[in-house]
Amino acid sequence: MLQRPRRNRKSEVIRQMVQETHVSAANLIFPLFIVEGANQKTEVSSMPGIYRYSIDNLLREVESCMKLGLKSFDLFPNIDEALKDQYATESHRDGNLYLRAISAVKKEFPEACVVTDVAMDPYSSDGHDGIVQNGEILNDETLEVLGKMALAHARAGADIIAPSDMMDGRVGYIRNVLDDNGFTGVSIMSYTAKYASAFYGPFRDALNSAPKFGDKKSYQMNPANQREALIEAELDEAEGADFLMVKPGLPYLDVIKLLKDNTELPIAAYNVSGEYAMIKAAVQNGWLNEQRSVTEVLLSFRRAGASAILTYHAKEVLENKWL
Repeated sequence: MLQRPRRNRKSEVIRQMVQETHVSAANLIFPLFIVEGANQKTEVSSMPGIYRYSIDNLLREVESCMKLGLKSFDLFPNIDEALKDQYATESHRDGNLYLRAISAVKKEFPEACVVTDVAMDPYSSDGHDGIVQNGEILNDETLEVLGKMALAHARAGADIIAPSDMMDGRVGYIRNVLDDNGFTGVSIMSYTAKYASAFYGPFRDALNSAPKFGDKKSYQMNPANQREALIEAELDEAEGADFLMVKPGLPYLDVIKLLKDNTELPIAAYNVSGEYAMIKAAVQNGWLNEQRSVTEVLLSFRRAGASAILTYHAKEVLENKWL
């Protein structure tokens, strides 16, 4: 045999020399949950090691991450039920929890990259991503709320706006609102292919944002569809998106690869709460090696073509020097 591929695997030095895919802190975005109050840090029961932070503790957590080289953060608010209404008015009210958190992080750590979530569900009394009327999710009427939310985030200091609602036309609407108000430098990371997935449960627990009725199948994508993601990607790119995201990550590596092969825009993958919870549960039961499992998952996203990975594992892989 003239060709023996095993020769390039015979030592750790050679294996590293020919390694095709790498993950570094620069590829990671750490999702963080925020709550009202002071000195609050409560663990999400379905996500071991992940917490809801009041703003003072949020700043301490961001500081510890920055020291590890982790500099990108996606913030998600847990809002009191009393503040929720049909039109998510709390989402763009001056001085709300979310806007104060964005401003605090950017003031304390101007070099950090703050990604913000634009969707109605954390603020909606219906728990849906759009305005509900007679059981129907209204698309165009919702865009106005999303535009107000995105503009408020930009004014608070957001670096990247991430519309996660899957309403049609949201990227173009938000881009126009931002540009018309002088925020041409604020990026948009569109949740381009967000599937109606079973893997969001722990996240909804963390935010108490589950729909009060029905499901999200009329606006999130059918898990059976792949090429439909190309339609969404083409529209988002034409409307001014700077990143295209696929969510969830692991069940949709083929979609990440498909988008990577069909656009020059960077692709983001969201390693969602259910994927995180599965690994944590298996590790706690002694069924998986945590370091090997987590690093393999992150490599799979990079290998499929993701430049950015939103993952709840971000801090632990750097703390433990797993990369």
